[in-house]
Amino acid sequence: MADVGAWGAWQVEPSAFTKTVVESMQKLYPEQLADRTWDNVGLLVGNSETDAGKKEPRVLVTNDLTFQVAVDAIGQSVSVIVSYHPFIFSGLKSITNNDPQQATLLHLAKAGIAVYSPHTAVDAAPEGLNTWLADIVAGPHPNERSVAIPCSTAPPSHSPAGYGAIGRFENGVAVSLREIILRLAKKLGGLRYVMVASPVGSDIKTTNVKSFGVCAGSGYDVLKNADVDVLVMGETSHHSALRAIQQGRTLIQVFHSNSERAYLKDILKPKLEEQLKQSVPDAEVVLSEYDKDPFTIYDVSEL
Repeated sequence: MADVGAWGAWQVEPSAFTKTVVESMQKLYPEQLADRTWDNVGLLVGNSETDAGKKEPRVLVTNDLTFQVAVDAIGQSVSVIVSYHPFIFSGLKSITNNDPQQATLLHLAKAGIAVYSPHTAVDAAPEGLNTWLADIVAGPHPNERSVAIPCSTAPPSHSPAGYGAIGRFENGVAVSLREIILRLAKKLGGLRYVMVASPVGSDIKTTNVKSFGVCAGSGYDVLKNADVDVLVMGETSHHSALRAIQQGRTLIQVFHSNSERAYLKDILKPKLEEQLKQSVPDAEVVLSEYDKDPFTIYDVSEL
């Protein structure tokens, strides 16, 4: 290499398509909305123009970036993965195949696939995940809406924003809890089971509620101070459920990623594709058949 002059890493050209994907995501869900006190959003793995040039202008959207999803992305000739959950949360002191997360990272880097994560920026956006989840709970019933915890760093283009959503049905209307549960199950992908913690002596078939709080994922800390009749979230702890029912509230949990995945499919995917096509007409956004909740509920009598 002595006859080529100075050379080094500065000569690696970042992928133009990856830059377009990042800019498109930031227009839809600005990173200022994310809770950076703990979250890790943004471009987590980059790729080069040389890498991207070998692939289609294709993005795979996933809730969780597992090894199986990574292999699927390679098989679909994807250039960028938008993973709702960051698959890198804390600093890495080594990258080896002895850890499943790191093995996935190595596999993607070798394939030249970039990874972007929006996470809580999607949660907090005015037309984001929690607004969508609150709309499902409310159904056709008019309600007054607010955020559980305001986002102080939201840009003017995406204000007001915040984490979690609070709804109060207008004119003191009381809505059937059974109706809400059935609507959640249908809209979140046809769930057969949901977990419900109810105050002692109550009956979910006859209970009516006038207010609600929602927070996708592990949502209890966001909603614990909400003065509402029913709390809806992906998951919470045993003790949080006990606290809720002792306060006279019903708590519904649908499993962590079940509270998020349908939004990615029905809302984020088409919005991102529409945004990308403005500058890359043949851009495509796809999903992975391997992105699913890790838990399966079994009836032991059928084993």
